[in-house]
Amino acid sequence: MASKTTAPVLGVRALNRATLERQLLLRRDTRPAEDAVAHLLGLQAQNVKPPYFQLAARLAGFVPEDLSSLMASRAVARLVTMRSTIHTHTADDCLTLRPLVQAARDRELGLFRKGLPGVDLDRLAAYSRAFVEEQPRPVKELREALLKQWPDADPQALTVAARCLLPLVQTTPRGLWDTSAQVTLTTAEHWFGRPAEPAPAADGTVLRYLAAFGPASVKDMQTWAGLTRLRAVFERLRPRLRTFQDENGVELFDLPEAPRPDPATPAPPRFLPEFDNLLLSHADRSRIVPPAYRGRSWRGNTGYRTLLVDGFLAGVWQPPEGGDGAPLTVELFAGIGREQRGAVTEEGERLLTTMYGGAAGGVRYANFTGS
Repeated sequence: MASKTTAPVLGVRALNRATLERQLLLRRDTRPAEDAVAHLLGLQAQNVKPPYFQLAARLAGFVPEDLSSLMASRAVARLVTMRSTIHTHTADDCLTLRPLVQAARDRELGLFRKGLPGVDLDRLAAYSRAFVEEQPRPVKELREALLKQWPDADPQALTVAARCLLPLVQTTPRGLWDTSAQVTLTTAEHWFGRPAEPAPAADGTVLRYLAAFGPASVKDMQTWAGLTRLRAVFERLRPRLRTFQDENGVELFDLPEAPRPDPATPAPPRFLPEFDNLLLSHADRSRIVPPAYRGRSWRGNTGYRTLLVDGFLAGVWQPPEGGDGAPLTVELFAGIGREQRGAVTEEGERLLTTMYGGAAGGVRYANFTGS
């Protein structure tokens, strides 16, 4: 939405540095992993490993056990929240953010309603809850149990309905760093041993979103949450917020005291996993993705692991494959200078030490063309 005010303009680099600061990517933060998960409003977790790499890029002294221990102790868990995707959240956010985005789950369920002829959704929710609370159940087992109750329904629609109607968490050992396990499900209330909270007013979540992703437009937050009709919430909060505009005249909101570093602030290289929320949580991604590289971090529904240089998308990377001695491979989209290449190499070697104990074979450039 174009601004009709004369609010100060924030250029792309100003937005970049502000967002990196909120995302703990201008310098590694010393807060505990659980506090970082809460500050970031969860970690995108379509796959098991990305949350670990997200924290490794952001926290000083992080090791994978820091997050694994939180998952094993049920301080954090994996469930579907924003944008119908799996996130790793703190226990508190599992029980509050999920109710907040329930309207989006209801819309998703509507897409599968034709596959549910004669299915009473209240009965399906009650049956599914009792089934997965008796003991955590694999997805296949849940699907088969539902199909016995409603044999004329589409099997996929039945499991989607259970996921949309209930806050189903993926129980451990799924999600642990060094363990491979199938997905098993139970309800968040059962897993954490306490009831879900009523859906909170969106006001508090808007403020938390701006603290982690701002400055941002209404459309930006709607993109992050997968929700619509948030304009009224921002208008209600307007007296408590500062307003800016981007170079296209789009109105941006922010917390008055939030950090907005000088656009010239150095930004170190960072290796981010696939589906990092930094690249997914704004309608306009130009604050991180240069126009020339739009679409380079995706192919179809597959997200690539991304490399930031000077705060912006500059390449993709692959972790070591093939056992000890395999390198971390970097593919740059364009040449970079010797000093930047040295910083990328140093960051890559730090990643290898943190995540693999230094057993991998260093950093390899697949197409380096810099000086």
